Amino acid sequence: MKTELRKVFDALSTIYETQVDSSSYYNAEYERPGMLAEIAENLNDKSILDAGCAAGWYTNELLVRGASVTAIDISPQMVEAARRRIGERGKIYCVDLEQALPFADASFDIIVSSLTLHYIRDWSSTFKEFNRILKKGGEIIYSVHHPFMDIKNAGEQGYFETEAYVDSWHKDGQKFEVPMFRRPLHAIINETTKAFKLNAVKELKPTEQLKELARGSYDYLMSHPHFLVVKGTKE
Repeated sequence: MKTELRKVFDALSTIYETQVDSSSYYNAEYERPGMLAEIAENLNDKSILDAGCAAGWYTNELLVRGASVTAIDISPQMVEAARRRIGERGKIYCVDLEQALPFADASFDIIVSSLTLHYIRDWSSTFKEFNRILKKGGEIIYSVHHPFMDIKNAGEQGYFETEAYVDSWHKDGQKFEVPMFRRPLHAIINETTKAFKLNAVKELKPTEQLKELARGSYDYLMSHPHFLVVKGTKE
């Protein structure tokens, strides 16, 4: 599955680099505003890991806010796209979040992970590594698929297990089969609290601007929640 995931995101890298920022309301008017509201505007003197950076949108935003940013992604082509976006302003590596992370203990003040963890079956080892590389009192802020969305997309599979499924994405006239995992809400919360103090769980709402831009999408997201934002602290 990991090989397939890497291949599909390599294939998606150009679309992420050139189109997603401007064409996807689900990013621009839904997930990103919800995540950014949980991140300080002034990140001067903060060291941040962007875990699952894709084409580097969050990497750039965190740099603009003053942070020292290290970004990682499993897709080599996404890594190259992110490098084109930020140049020499940050560090970017091709890293698998299911493996030991190549960073020293207590390296980061904050870990940001946008819509990445649902590609990982076992969060326990990943969160253990996140805890290791965070400083005491450091924060983790991540977004993930809402279980409501996943169970609808997964069809007849059961709710209470962590299960693999494949989602079909249609972008730029192409169809992409994207492998991922769905899990129930209690698994999201319990895995987080094994490693961190839970500070907040936020079910995202679309921006009011989306109501003007695409009322149908706004109404749909208000009745069909797609993403959660979870925030925790290393004690």
